[in-house]
Amino acid sequence: MSTAVDKRRVILDAAVRVFARQGFHTCRVADIADEAGVAYGLVYHYFASKEAILDTLFLERWDVMVAAIAEADASSRPPREKLHAIASFIVDSYRHDPDLMKVIIVEVTRAANTFGRTHLDKIMQAFDGIAAIVEHGQRDGIFRSEVDARFAAQAFYGLIEQVLTQWIFGNVPADAAGFEHAKSELVDIICGGLDA
Repeated sequence: MSTAVDKRRVILDAAVRVFARQGFHTCRVADIADEAGVAYGLVYHYFASKEAILDTLFLERWDVMVAAIAEADASSRPPREKLHAIASFIVDSYRHDPDLMKVIIVEVTRAANTFGRTHLDKIMQAFDGIAAIVEHGQRDGIFRSEVDARFAAQAFYGLIEQVLTQWIFGNVPADAAGFEHAKSELVDIICGGLDA
């Protein structure tokens, strides 16, 4: 890995910690530079602004999630297992990098007037992928056909995001047992309403 890539990654990783700790709107580029242990100007060498840093963090992670959804859909597993794979991916993403997931949820997907609107098309790619799984289940007679697949996808992701939010706020314990329990419960709740 080149030094340029190393420094860029160091800056991105530092930004995650700063955004998670201080919030995107209250931090400065200087805070990110200090956290990364680099000169202030070096941050601007790689990124035009702190908005560009947040964009990069979001797009990197969201593209991985969209790919995971597509991979689940392409598998030969039943629809419920595909949804479980997606729930597991998102919960495990939080387990392995809670600060990054906090930043994505708080600063992007819930920021309707700013970053959320900017990335709406990208956000919808995830919903479209989940909706496709629901539609396949409906065509196969596994899920009820009268349920709107896109609405079901939004409800599914929204439920997961709400569970993650409770972990972020510390309202429920974020531990290994809770993570595993959440994966199954999320799918059971959604599929209970979808099952034919």
